[in-house]
Amino acid sequence: MAKWVVGSAWPYVNAVPHLGNLVGSILSADVFARFLRLMGEEVVAVSGSDEHGTPVEVEARKRGLEPKELTDKMHAYVSSLFKKYLISFDNYTRTHNPVHIKFVQDLFMKIYNNGYIFTQDLILPYCPKDKIFLPDRFVTGTCPYCGYNGARGDQCDACGKLLDPPDLINPRCSLCGTRPTWKKTTHWFFDLPEAAKGLDEWVKESDLPDNVKNFTLKWLEEGLTPRAVTRDNKWGIPAPFPGAENKTIYVWFEAVLGYLSAVKELEVKENREGLFEYFWKDLNTRTVYFIGKDNIPFHSIILPALLKATGEQYPLPYHISATEYLMYEGKKFSKSKRIGVWIDEALKLLPDPDYWRFALIRMRPEDRDMNFVWKEFHRIINSELNDDIGNFAHRVLSFVKRRFGGKVEGEVDKEIKEKVEELHKKFVEAMYETRMRDATNYLLEMARLGNKYLNEKEPWRMLKEGREEEAKSVMYTCMYILREIAMHMAPFTPLAAQRLWEMLGEEGSVHEHGTLAREHGKDPKGVAVNPKPLFQKLPDEFADEQEMEKKIMKIREEVEKERPFPLFS
Repeated sequence: MAKWVVGSAWPYVNAVPHLGNLVGSILSADVFARFLRLMGEEVVAVSGSDEHGTPVEVEARKRGLEPKELTDKMHAYVSSLFKKYLISFDNYTRTHNPVHIKFVQDLFMKIYNNGYIFTQDLILPYCPKDKIFLPDRFVTGTCPYCGYNGARGDQCDACGKLLDPPDLINPRCSLCGTRPTWKKTTHWFFDLPEAAKGLDEWVKESDLPDNVKNFTLKWLEEGLTPRAVTRDNKWGIPAPFPGAENKTIYVWFEAVLGYLSAVKELEVKENREGLFEYFWKDLNTRTVYFIGKDNIPFHSIILPALLKATGEQYPLPYHISATEYLMYEGKKFSKSKRIGVWIDEALKLLPDPDYWRFALIRMRPEDRDMNFVWKEFHRIINSELNDDIGNFAHRVLSFVKRRFGGKVEGEVDKEIKEKVEELHKKFVEAMYETRMRDATNYLLEMARLGNKYLNEKEPWRMLKEGREEEAKSVMYTCMYILREIAMHMAPFTPLAAQRLWEMLGEEGSVHEHGTLAREHGKDPKGVAVNPKPLFQKLPDEFADEQEMEKKIMKIREEVEKERPFPLFS
């Protein structure tokens, strides 16, 4: 048994997440944490609303609000949506809370006192029209490395290079399009090259995925530069350094520390003294991060460098699961163009979160960009969830109820047990490596194995021929497969897994700590309790992109009224 900290990239709280945001970090982290709990591991899973920085400040300004008014309402709304999707974090918090603020300030003062912080005068972009210093991401222009015209002043999404605003060709204010002027200001810098010494060896020896490892090593080989950790924003964590009045900590540098502060906050909220040290001061703790590929350097370089610069013993990332992009019907999700489906809209279209959870993991962009297509969504629900899993479960349980009074005894077919064991091992290996899409393949193979076995054995024919004991053993074997399916589907479809668990006569919750590790391979009770269909097929309109766009347009106006603030205005 190991100790794990599972973290999901903290979503900006200036907007409602869309389906791509959900699967890229939040849902994936939840599925992984649920799996670890089933395996009996010690887990603390955390994330929260990233509510500082210019995007939030600008959004609040557009609405005539103070930033905290905006973030209070949006955090409450988004948190409620994640609960509807059955996200099971131990602490889903926010960056504007006293524990996080104090933790960030204390940690940066340790780094400051260790000599990794210095001041430097800068000439920064200033918008004469908006009368504000422009943070890096609010200056756009052409990337000097690859020529991409939509590069931001902090990073180019096309080639992944970290940038500074002066690097951009033809820079402009992303708020109003005005060409910025440049003004002198003093900022505090983190000596990243010095703090990151030795990271290259750590990366080479680590078990980080190849996409993360290769990206990180390339960055390190090209050379690091000091990074400014302060900004002239008003909305943020006040910089604690002497003389840094009216400066705030750069949002990217404080947000990655949320993985630590959220555990500290959990310790405080639940009065669990020593919880933070138990997880975060043990070098054997396995820390796992679920992020989009554009966040790799902040988790594989910036965060480790910050932790090393404290001079204290913190575990460096054990695994970073960086997904590619989920597209929508061949196009990028876009709020401005209203392309895609947002997570509150999705629940209006189809209220059962199990359907969305399973389908999104089946489309999870683990090694390449994937495409959310309504036709594929329809196929996954109707063919895989309903036919492969749901139909098998209903055939078995209803047959046992109808022909055997709801109870059978027998022996599990040895060959079937061996095949299930093989699939279980592949499932567990895939899940520990965060290859969740592969894991669902093995789950579906269990169901298909059961369907094939049931069709080939034909227990209904056995009964006609008077071979009742043989028929009972066949059904007992099928119930063994169903019991395994219930446990293995629990991380993906929590509600359906529990219903199946109960229909098999099992007591308690399938989600109890250690269920899969403790109960895997055991014989079933052989009972069928009130069999009911696990899933329902979707109507054909769910396979038609044009019909679904019409449905989205109909519900979008309704959902827009329920949001704290309009998303598309």
